[in-house]
Amino acid sequence: MSALWNRLVRVCWRRRAALPSGDAQRCKSAAAALVQPEFLRGSPHRKHPGVTTLKTIRLPDGLQRGALTAIHKSELKDLSERSRRLKNYLWSRKRAAEAPQLREKAVELEERWMAEEKQRQSDGDDQNFEAKIRRKVLFELRKTTYHWTPLRYDAELGVVFMAARLAGGYAAVMRALNEIKKRDPLFAPRSLLDFGSGLGTALWASHTHWGDALKEYVCVDASGAMNRLAEQLLTGGGDTDTPLVKHVYFRQFFPVSPKVQSDLVVAAFSLSELASQKEREDTVLTLWRKTNSYLVLVENGTKEGHQILMEARDVLLKKEEKVIHDSRRPVVFAPCTHERTCPKLLKQPVVPCNFLQPYHPLPLPGNADWEEERFSYLIVSREAREAPGEREGVEWGRLTAPVHRRTRHVQCQICCSSGELKQLAVTARQHGRDAYRCARSSNWGDRLPIINTEEDDAPPDQP
Repeated sequence: MSALWNRLVRVCWRRRAALPSGDAQRCKSAAAALVQPEFLRGSPHRKHPGVTTLKTIRLPDGLQRGALTAIHKSELKDLSERSRRLKNYLWSRKRAAEAPQLREKAVELEERWMAEEKQRQSDGDDQNFEAKIRRKVLFELRKTTYHWTPLRYDAELGVVFMAARLAGGYAAVMRALNEIKKRDPLFAPRSLLDFGSGLGTALWASHTHWGDALKEYVCVDASGAMNRLAEQLLTGGGDTDTPLVKHVYFRQFFPVSPKVQSDLVVAAFSLSELASQKEREDTVLTLWRKTNSYLVLVENGTKEGHQILMEARDVLLKKEEKVIHDSRRPVVFAPCTHERTCPKLLKQPVVPCNFLQPYHPLPLPGNADWEEERFSYLIVSREAREAPGEREGVEWGRLTAPVHRRTRHVQCQICCSSGELKQLAVTARQHGRDAYRCARSSNWGDRLPIINTEEDDAPPDQP
């Protein structure tokens, strides 16, 4: 490297006298570009510190064996069709309508229809039209309101859920936890609390990332049938009761003491199963009280899932608790690059902030070789943590849409630290050779170092 550097410097100085000053400056800049910026930390551009996406994920061998064994023993009929219907139902699931929203809609309908009815009717034609209007309002509310009902998982529905969601749920949690693994390599959790643990995908994903560093796994799920099924999966389908992951404890309720904390707390696809916004808020605050380092929330990549996570973020950042057991304030770690209102919620129509993770589903009849899990997630830490490169004054944005690689530029949608959502054309000329090569190597969901986002964002002229 030093020999190449000296040769380029000599070439530049030889040509400096013969070239105009502008050309000499360009030659000097080209030589300087060979020096790797600090934010790369010695990594190649294709593996720059902002890359957190994963390749196609496979279930751990033991977990897949255990799942296939449980499915074979259940001998359920029409499993493929039932799992497909359950998967579609869970994806389209919405939050329960809140009473204030229903009252507001009822008053609006009643006032509008009352005014229309009074204009059509003459005095004395119908003394009971107000009662008729109220009945009409109630009928309209019943017809148009989403009827949320809780899911009760028994042993049979648990097997159907396993066929439908085991691999996809595992892939989403793996991708969310990889953000912590990549950006905070010194973090080695000793304890995990998984709320709404279901089949135990969070404990398997955590064990895949941190292995024997974890000494305790506490899985909380209200369904005893799901807890028993998750416990069976730990044996990997073997005839013995020896678990492949040790020190796992299943509970149907939270640990009693409010002062007991876990290094890593996960709630995957669980907040959407709570009946009201008040219940979700109380649960988020409880999870935060039990968090020592990181709280990880994962939901479906739908409008509903994204809005649930943004509500949870507002609760953590803005709501003051009456009793504070840990004074460290919450800091948004990922995917947001700021703590302002999500810019995707401010645009119409609202498009959720979500990400894709490819994975291999269970090898069952009707399943493809690979699928993609579309999910939203939120990671909150107990203290500000600097990722590699963040100390050098480089702005890191989050890629919130597919990256389009074009001739001599890369089209990106970036959520910036200023709270803005920008459409940026990254070029070597405007943003530097290193930022440009990092952009070409990045994918939807990665973080991208952008040294200057105030330049002209329009694509360059095509050659």
